[in-house]
Amino acid sequence: MSDASIGASQAFAERPKLQRKLVTPEGIDLRLQLADASERASAFCLDVFFIVLALFAATLLLALVGVSTSTSEAATVLWLISFFLLRVFYFTFFEVGPRAATPGKRMLGIRVAPRNGGRLTAEAIFARNAMRELEVFVPLTFIASNAADSIDGWIIFAGFVWGGIFAFFPLFNRDRLRPGDIIAGTWVVKAPKKELQADIAHSGEKELSAYVFTKQELDAYGVHELHLLEDVLRQREAEVMALVAERIRNKIKRSVSDDEEDPRFLDAYYTALRQRLETRLLYGIRRRDKTDLR
Repeated sequence: MSDASIGASQAFAERPKLQRKLVTPEGIDLRLQLADASERASAFCLDVFFIVLALFAATLLLALVGVSTSTSEAATVLWLISFFLLRVFYFTFFEVGPRAATPGKRMLGIRVAPRNGGRLTAEAIFARNAMRELEVFVPLTFIASNAADSIDGWIIFAGFVWGGIFAFFPLFNRDRLRPGDIIAGTWVVKAPKKELQADIAHSGEKELSAYVFTKQELDAYGVHELHLLEDVLRQREAEVMALVAERIRNKIKRSVSDDEEDPRFLDAYYTALRQRLETRLLYGIRRRDKTDLR
């Protein structure tokens, strides 16, 4: 087992309360490590900083090119509208991508994942980020506007209570879920390390020379299954790898030889499948999963 794999196993042992086993629709038992509340909060603060920084840069650019507004009230409205649009599209744009993580999440080594083991859909991403408005930005706007208007302190206190309930909500459920995660069916997990991806690719290149896969065998799966297989190869658990190897052989109708080892077969198939999908992508064909008939 590689040093990276040993390190991952030690991390799981150190944080058993945040370790989860997830059975995918393909019957693969994956082991995940949930992000804790402090990591999620830190990632969110980083993302808000990036949003404000981008907004400040845009405001400065407009000022430099001579774009201005007639009144300070109009400038404030324009700034608030820009802030709303930027923060909404910022989170959705990055999380709907292949890495399923904003820059803040990537810096903390975490990402969004579906709790049912399926594909992360755009609808789920939109739902979890739409709820963030209710959880965070609406109470903050409520507090700021009432404080500026010198409204009764009890109203401002109610705004703090509102925001506090949502802010501390992940601390009171075992999966560290936000209300947005509950509605969208998602959770935030530790992202795999790039060093492990390099190990998988290197191992697969060596093993592929001993195998020949037909196009029909490789076209049995898509990008989603490739990612699941990558997770299995990172964990290197013998029982899981044996189960996955059997399922793949049954799917592609391939017999197993007496001296064939499951890890070597999976390494080779992973590399061949990735090469096949990357080649098709050059022609504009991206097969999402095994149900995608393209």
